Amino acid sequence: MTQDPQTAGEIPLEPDAHVAYRRRGMFFLGLAVGAVGLAMAMQGGVNANYVADVMGLTGQQQGTLEAWRESCGITALVVLAMLAGLAEPLVAAGLLALMGVGLAGYAYVPDFFWLVAASLVWSQGLHVWMPLPESMTLAMAEPGRQGHRLGQMRAAGAVGSAAGLVGAYVLYVWLGWRIRPMFLIAGAAVILAAASCLAIPRKIRTPGPRFVLRRKYWLYYLLSFLEGWRKQIFIAFAGFLLVKKYGTPLETMLLLWMAVQVIGYVGSPFVGRLIDRVGERPVLVFYFSCLTALFVGYGTIENKHVLYVLFIIDSAMFTFAMALTMFANRMVPPGERTPTLSMGVAFNHVAAVVMPLLGGLIWRYAGFRWVFYLGAAAAAASIVPALMVPARPKAAGGRS
Repeated sequence: MTQDPQTAGEIPLEPDAHVAYRRRGMFFLGLAVGAVGLAMAMQGGVNANYVADVMGLTGQQQGTLEAWRESCGITALVVLAMLAGLAEPLVAAGLLALMGVGLAGYAYVPDFFWLVAASLVWSQGLHVWMPLPESMTLAMAEPGRQGHRLGQMRAAGAVGSAAGLVGAYVLYVWLGWRIRPMFLIAGAAVILAAASCLAIPRKIRTPGPRFVLRRKYWLYYLLSFLEGWRKQIFIAFAGFLLVKKYGTPLETMLLLWMAVQVIGYVGSPFVGRLIDRVGERPVLVFYFSCLTALFVGYGTIENKHVLYVLFIIDSAMFTFAMALTMFANRMVPPGERTPTLSMGVAFNHVAAVVMPLLGGLIWRYAGFRWVFYLGAAAAAASIVPALMVPARPKAAGGRS
């Protein structure tokens, strides 16, 4: 039985409008993804030096800050539920505007309290935005090319991220800017992304259930939880380790992030096509196996140049996590796609809230090595459920 595409949250399939909607939507969505990538790369590239050198945070304070910030991944589920049924481009535009204001606020925060407050504002916007690009991409993608289109969106994000990092490097190294004003540029880029979302066709909506929590999706929830566990150890402490313990200057951190973005730009479409061809299970098993070794490396290797290589590889491998989105897309009907992805984000962030708090305490009382061994444990624990991901049906021709 054919499902009504508008009810399912898909682009209508009228012969003329179909192509126009896809092209227009993908262009402006790619522009928005690139602008957000620019902002987050600029924020991420300077963040370790900002919190360690400008704000003077300790390891425990850094963990507390990240826990507060990541709590927005849980409240995002409630926000998306309240906005269910609205056109997804409109929801994206509104929350990106909020995110832009919060990021710009980093330029003015005087102390730890206001740093947390600004983080909550921009992080809430970011976490509501997080499932929307993938949901809108899947709604506009041609049948059998979802992974390829997701890879293209990752590549658009990588281009924006590269621009953000190059911009930060030029401003800091060549023009002598301080770190704080860079957050004003990051905030302006997100406002541009919000405006771009207003140009995406508004027929992209998911008027399905507000919450989707089903027992049959337990494997996706578990993998999302474990991915959040290991991911947040990296986000909260990997760059912080390089700056706090090894004294890595900002220009070096920016160069490391540039290398990550080049790899992401080149590799994301390839990874997307690989998932289309071989399925999610082998990609996820490879991903988590590599991450286990990388985290052990953080805890045992003391040569900072080798750690730089680990940092680049670890960061670049985030693109493999799109296999989780493809797994969810294969499991759920289109009308449940966005709330299911949002539930995955929520499970991801339950771990992302707990792990920085625990990691900060471990850093203080047991040393940084055990923080990364905790990340290795999460990555290793993910291999078993990854092996349980069902193989692609042969009748599907190797495509989702």
